[in-house]
Amino acid sequence: MKQLVVVSGKGGTSKTVVTASFAALAGNAVLADVDVDASNLHLLLRPEVLERHEFVGGSKARVEARGCTACGRCRPVCRFDAVSEDGDGIARVDPLACEGCGLCARVCPASAILMEPCVSGEWFVSRTRFGPFVHARLGVAQENSGKLVTEVRKKAREIGEREGRAFLLMDGAPGIGCPVIASLAGTDLALIVTEPTPSGVHDLERIAGLARHFKVRAACAVNKFDINPGNSERIEAWSAGQGIPVVGKIPFDEAVLGSVARGVPLVEASEGPAARGVRRLWDRVREHLA
Repeated sequence: MKQLVVVSGKGGTSKTVVTASFAALAGNAVLADVDVDASNLHLLLRPEVLERHEFVGGSKARVEARGCTACGRCRPVCRFDAVSEDGDGIARVDPLACEGCGLCARVCPASAILMEPCVSGEWFVSRTRFGPFVHARLGVAQENSGKLVTEVRKKAREIGEREGRAFLLMDGAPGIGCPVIASLAGTDLALIVTEPTPSGVHDLERIAGLARHFKVRAACAVNKFDINPGNSERIEAWSAGQGIPVVGKIPFDEAVLGSVARGVPLVEASEGPAARGVRRLWDRVREHLA
């Protein structure tokens, strides 16, 4: 089973539109949305949720008020200002501010501070008309998104291997942070979707460097290449110098907005120039995966 992750150095390059179309074109894939901080692939795939699981991403401190002696030792050691005191000096922990380091519990002489598992999100196993789909939702102000990405990938891989799927298609997070690193590791190909804008060019260089660092093969697709031909040529020249093949160029097409509004993959919603560009892109990506 070949693993493909579609990423971008910045948001707004339509990587999710590309991934949804790949899901419709692949025919024998397991799908995963590993952009767990702001997942939206489900908006185009319309999944039926079959399984729902809690995600425990770490621990949070909680004060047993009856055991607290109001000694005040915990507050100054908390570098996140998560510990406060009530009128009687009893410690209180703000769960949104707590980072789960556990230092307050270590210095508490009365053992009145407990470190408890924190449910920080959910992950789902769903069914779509394009194949099985694993996705997740991280809670507000929660951490450990990289760990949740790993959980989603692991389950998707298990399903794909059990069902004999040819591809694992993943919609990755934008940027170069922890969830992107977790989604890149061990994949067969990272498709970087960029656009011919100054920020698109800059962030292409950053995400390509990240893929190179983790020894993951990368290819590039330029979306809306015709809005700035000069920058598109710059991207192609830079990619050639880095040994990164430009496997597709997608023209600007208002049909993309229409497909998103309807909640269907672009290649099903349109036969226009962008849809044709995505079809050609999938053919090239499949060749590189082979």
